[in-house]
Amino acid sequence: MTIGVIIGWIVFGLIIGAIARFLVPGRDPMGFIGTMLIGVAGSFLGGFLAQLIWGLDGEFEPASWIGSIVGAILVVLTVRQLRPERRQLR
Repeated sequence: MTIGVIIGWIVFGLIIGAIARFLVPGRDPMGFIGTMLIGVAGSFLGGFLAQLIWGLDGEFEPASWIGSIVGAILVVLTVRQLRPERRQLR
């Protein structure tokens, strides 16, 4: 893997993660690294779901833009469910 591919994945992950966090209402306290990881994980989840739905044969691959956004939204919702709730101080 070249440095260009790695930088491409970082930028793609940031864009997809930011779109997913924008589309899902609510507060998600995380930085740009968390957003990038959500975007990259969402892309691979979207690719996996596409293989399951359309029965594609092949390797585990990332999805297109729309599939990546849908996968990232699912990752955001999953992270919210797994994270313990924080109590607000009054």
